[in-house]
Amino acid sequence: MKILLIYPAPKEIYYNKNIIQRTFLDLMPTSLSLMILASLVPKHHFVKIIDERYEKINFDNNYDLIGISCYTYNVSRGYQIADEFRKRGKKVILGGWHPSALPIEAKCHADSVVIGEAEETWPQLLKDFENGKLKLYYKQERPVDPKIIPNARRDLIYNKIKNACIQATRGCPIGCEFCSAGTMELIKLFRPRPIKNVIEEIESIKQKNIIFNDPSLTIDPIYTKQLFKEMRSLNKNFICDGNIDVLHKDDELLKLASEAGCLEWEIGFESVLQQAINSIGKKTNLVEEYKQAITKIHDYGMDILGCFIFGFDTDSKKSFNITNYEINRIGLSKILFNILTPYPGTPLFSRLEKEGRILTKEWSKYTGKNVVFKPKNITKEELQTEFIEITQKFYSSKEIFKRFIRSNNKHLKLSLLKLSSNSFILRYIYK
Repeated sequence: MKILLIYPAPKEIYYNKNIIQRTFLDLMPTSLSLMILASLVPKHHFVKIIDERYEKINFDNNYDLIGISCYTYNVSRGYQIADEFRKRGKKVILGGWHPSALPIEAKCHADSVVIGEAEETWPQLLKDFENGKLKLYYKQERPVDPKIIPNARRDLIYNKIKNACIQATRGCPIGCEFCSAGTMELIKLFRPRPIKNVIEEIESIKQKNIIFNDPSLTIDPIYTKQLFKEMRSLNKNFICDGNIDVLHKDDELLKLASEAGCLEWEIGFESVLQQAINSIGKKTNLVEEYKQAITKIHDYGMDILGCFIFGFDTDSKKSFNITNYEINRIGLSKILFNILTPYPGTPLFSRLEKEGRILTKEWSKYTGKNVVFKPKNITKEELQTEFIEITQKFYSSKEIFKRFIRSNNKHLKLSLLKLSSNSFILRYIYK
């Protein structure tokens, strides 16, 4: 068989040759899920991966089976692609976060839908297809054993991508109301891959820089410490996600992370207001610990990308001014701002839908940059405007320069210089 695996891109970034977006996108790894699926395809089949950010799709090429993996923000484009192939008589499979959350919707555009993890269901689907017995749905009924997760087929992707991605663990038991990691109960279970397998995969990666796709590498510090010890001799740089409660107190973990090549921790601070944190059930976050934890991470020579969300039921217009003041006081140099987004399948989506507060199901707007629900203590227009203003202000050349002057950390100063030189990219993205 000839099998095509596709990662869809929305129109605004679809195969865009604009130099600003091209510079940014070349830093972004392609879908790890598709590379794992490609590894599970038997050797006697031909398989190709197309990431629409880098390559156009030729709908007239002769493929037997097309697999499309979608998040919510790109599922509308995924449906368009699926419909185009089905018009030509091709069999189409849909999977990923959004189809797993809304499989009946996805089935309207596909011959079959894969629900949840696919390491066990995908090989079975391929056998069924070969035998003419393709089922309508394939659902993973138990958590996938991490020992069977194969090395990703990175040889099949666009070769100019500067960073590689990998996953050492799966599952997050924290259970934040808004998080897609809680979409399916099965994948909440924390499961680490054997460290030997992870190290072997890292050794096979050509790129110098690695991004860990794990929900958090601080869920099991004992496992992570051993992983970092094994990584010290690999001469790689990497970034990873972690929770502030562990990073605040575990000096050994921070020391090992720095020695292993960690450049940056991505941390979901979510808010500087404890009332907002409590409302989403994120028990790992105490606002009073933020500053000490940030200082400690910086002292170990690592940077931080702080992730913040606006639009919680406890938020008002005042939340933006308070946030702007606090992020400067606690010493964050890089921030990812998002608007609260109720992704299908999450407890947040279920609650807001029951309350009649979902304003649109135009999935292409579910990017984290648009207001798609009715806020409680701020108007939709105010939330959107304040979000744009705080983002543009934080990434203005003036504010970056201020943070550069204040910083005594050499690593941070280098990071801020890079931010300054590339701030036009960020302003372009958030315009």
